[in-house]
Amino acid sequence: MKAINKNEPEDEVTNDRPSWANKIEYLLAQVGYSVGLSTIWRFPYLCFHNGGGSFLIIYIIMLFLVGVPLLLLEMAAGQRMHQGSIGVWKVISPWIGGVGYSSFMVSFIVGLYSSVLLTWSLYYLIQSLQSPLPWALCPLQRNSSNFDPECTRTTSTVFFWYRHVLKATDEIEIGGLPVLHLSISLSATWFIICISMIKGLKSTGKMLYVSVLLPYIILFCVFIRSLMLQGAEFGLQRLLVTEVSALYSMDVWRRTGNHLFLSMGSGFGSFTAISSYTPRSNNCIMDAFTVALLNLVTSVTASVFVFAIMGHLATLNNEKCHLKNAQTVMNLVTTGVLPSELRLPESLYQHMSYSYPTWFSNLPEGAKSMVLPYLSNCNLTEELKEVMNGPGVVYVAFTDIVFAFSGSTFWAIIVFVFLVTMGLSTMLGIMQGIITALQDTFSSLRKHTKLLTVSVCVPMFLGSLIFVSPSGSYYVNLLDDYWASLPLFFILILENVSMAWIYGARRFLADLIIILGRPISPIYRWLWCFVSPFVLLILFVSTMIHLYLHPITYLAWNSSISNEITLSYPSWAKVLLILLIVITILPIPAYFLYTLLKVSFPASKMKKRATVIFKHEAKVEKPKPRPRLHVGQSQKKMNKNR
Repeated sequence: MKAINKNEPEDEVTNDRPSWANKIEYLLAQVGYSVGLSTIWRFPYLCFHNGGGSFLIIYIIMLFLVGVPLLLLEMAAGQRMHQGSIGVWKVISPWIGGVGYSSFMVSFIVGLYSSVLLTWSLYYLIQSLQSPLPWALCPLQRNSSNFDPECTRTTSTVFFWYRHVLKATDEIEIGGLPVLHLSISLSATWFIICISMIKGLKSTGKMLYVSVLLPYIILFCVFIRSLMLQGAEFGLQRLLVTEVSALYSMDVWRRTGNHLFLSMGSGFGSFTAISSYTPRSNNCIMDAFTVALLNLVTSVTASVFVFAIMGHLATLNNEKCHLKNAQTVMNLVTTGVLPSELRLPESLYQHMSYSYPTWFSNLPEGAKSMVLPYLSNCNLTEELKEVMNGPGVVYVAFTDIVFAFSGSTFWAIIVFVFLVTMGLSTMLGIMQGIITALQDTFSSLRKHTKLLTVSVCVPMFLGSLIFVSPSGSYYVNLLDDYWASLPLFFILILENVSMAWIYGARRFLADLIIILGRPISPIYRWLWCFVSPFVLLILFVSTMIHLYLHPITYLAWNSSISNEITLSYPSWAKVLLILLIVITILPIPAYFLYTLLKVSFPASKMKKRATVIFKHEAKVEKPKPRPRLHVGQSQKKMNKNR
């Protein structure tokens, strides 16, 4: 039996398809999409809680054994066939053509709540344009000189985040209309995205020079500055600690895999879409390694920066603890509870983190036992754990980090410009995947890029309004923590299997050899055929088991105690989660049935754009195959014919 798909693209590049102005813009688009907000905070956070250096080792192993091959697969497929995610997988195998539609739906939903992350960054940036910073101190009560009691029970940065920015409710069941100031910021966010995309690659490429290069300049500056802070070396020592037990933990491998694919962006269709605008002879292997290495370098640099800052904050908190103990001892000596021999010397207050522990360790055992009941336990390691165990929200963490530098207003502007530009480049990549898929499916839309861009941005803006309601952040956590990974792994498994086993890894490698004009290592075939599917299947099954065995929870703000508490999502939220997973995966079996119907019934009775015809080999006279030529050979032949 033989399958013929009329949708398969010709070897020549279609004249009406645009292309990137140069290789730099193309690489900026790939890197800007791949390196997002999770790279800056989630990677260091996971590194701290999953074995430090062990997490980094596991991440590097998975990046080069699974991440790079899948990244190359998507880049090469888009570059070879010059189509977005929907068209590419129809060509590779019509039976799994629904993978492209599922990828499109996942990108659409991720784009909705990713725009809200950018909105939060933009709002913080606007609020940074004043001195003192609005989150520096607790607000006063109305008609009173006293601070708000809800704020005094926590920190001013946490209070500002939950009560001023989010207007957060105490639980997800309590709804409300979209918060006004966030709705305005959201509209500004989508306006910027729309303007950046409205002229296609011409406007997007120019915007990428700012949205990708500027964050790296800022990251380098804050990286150097963080290394000069007191206590930075302690944080870096904690980063380099390797817990051997973490290397054998299935949970650590599962978390690492989830972060790798969610942060890099494989499976969303954006790599395929961005690559579809490059020449077929482009060296996609080098591009895949470049994007992966820049992602890794950015993650490690951000980890050094965050750990240095957190080491500094832990040192400051430890000094405050020592100072509090010193004041307690002085008060007890003054009141006569403790003997005057325990009075602290004045020189002790100059270098509290070093002098106080030395003074205490030199006390006689009898004096220690007399003083100890009145003192707090000051431990630098515990202080670092408390800092890293604080609010898992990147915005609260960065507002705390800002105060580590002198001139906090200036650094606040710099940091939130960094977050805005990084979030913008990620959103441009997501939108490129969505718009390219629509233009390739409906070719007439390519002539109306401006209208299409506006027609996509407006509904997505309206859909994202739910995430700026008082309980909107809880919905963001539901989707980001529990929904995104399952459909993503399912999509990646089918992409990998369809290319390696249906289209054929040997055939795909042969295509790459022809378009690149040079031999390619056969190790990619083994990685695509065996290693990647196995790892993805293990991650998919372990994620399902984890969701089944553990309750899905979220951090909610409790206004009565001014603290975060862990709550379980209600039953309707679980139903919503399952419904979203099913809806995003449903196009895959639906398109399979659609293809089956096309094959089962005579082609003349069905109106369709692409026909799948099955013929007996014995009755069909095969045309003589033309030998495949390398790029260099084909060029010589063309020159002879001229």
